[in-house]
Amino acid sequence: MKKKLIALTMSVLMAVSLSACGGGSTKDTTAAASTAEATTKAEDTTAADAEVSTEKAASDKVYKIATDTTFAPFEFENDKGEMVGIDLDLLKAIAEDQGFEYELVVAGFSAATTGLEAGEYDAVIAGMSITDARKEKYDFSEPYYDSGVGMAVNADSDIASYEDLNGKTVAAKIGTEGCTFAESIADQYGFTIMQFEDSSSMYQDVLAGNSVACFEDYPVLGYEISRGTPFKMPLDMEHGNSYGFAVMKGENTELLEKFDAGLKNMKDSGKYDEILNTYISK
Repeated sequence: MKKKLIALTMSVLMAVSLSACGGGSTKDTTAAASTAEATTKAEDTTAADAEVSTEKAASDKVYKIATDTTFAPFEFENDKGEMVGIDLDLLKAIAEDQGFEYELVVAGFSAATTGLEAGEYDAVIAGMSITDARKEKYDFSEPYYDSGVGMAVNADSDIASYEDLNGKTVAAKIGTEGCTFAESIADQYGFTIMQFEDSSSMYQDVLAGNSVACFEDYPVLGYEISRGTPFKMPLDMEHGNSYGFAVMKGENTELLEKFDAGLKNMKDSGKYDEILNTYISK
C-alpha cells in the first residue's frame, strides 16, 4: 500500500512538472515570436524611412551650375541687371520641366571649367563646344546649338583675309573654340594672339586698336554687331562644333539625363524655337 501511494505521488508530481514545463515553453515561444515580429517591423520601418530620406535628399538637391559672364546671346546681363540669354533661358525652362533646382554661378568660362574639374560645380552651361578633347574629361548632353567660328575686325578696317593678319596681333578668349582656331592658323599666317578672360575685354582691345581682329563664335559676333558694336566680319564662318551642357565624366548622370529629357520636351513643344527667336533673328 505504501509503495503504491509513493508511486502515485511521484506520478502526480511528474505530471505537474511536465505541465509546468509545457506552459513555460508556450509563453517563451509566444514572446520570442512577438519579439521577432517587432524587430522585423522595426527593420522594415527603418528601411522605409531610409528610402524616403534618400528620395527626399535627392529631391532637395540644389545643383550648382556655372556659366560665363558675357557671351551674348547665350549668357549676358540685361539692362535690368539680370543674367539672361539662350543658355540661361533654356536651362530655366528645362529645370521647370524636369523639376530640379539649381543655383547659377556667374564665373567666366575659364573659371567655370576649372571649378567643374575641382568639384566646385555640378555642371557648366556656357556655349561650350563639344570637342573630342573635352569629351575625354567631360560628359555632354545632346547638342542644343550648332555653331562655328568667325573673325571680327573694326568696321573701318582694311583687313579682308587671314593673310592680312601677318605680323599683327589678334584677340581671343581663353579656353574657347575661337582661341583654339586662332592658335591652329597662327603660324601659317604669322600673327600673335592676345588672350582674354572675357568677351567684353577682348572686344575693347580690338576697338582700341591694340588687336586688329578677334576670333569668337560666329553667332556671338553677329549678335554683338546687331547691338551696334562697330565690327564687321569679312570672312565666312569656319566650321565649328555644337554646344552642350557639361558635367565631369562619370558624375551627375541623373542631372545630364534630366537635361536631355527636358531639351527634347522643349523642342517638341516649340519652346526651344521660341527661346532662340527671342535672341537670334531668322
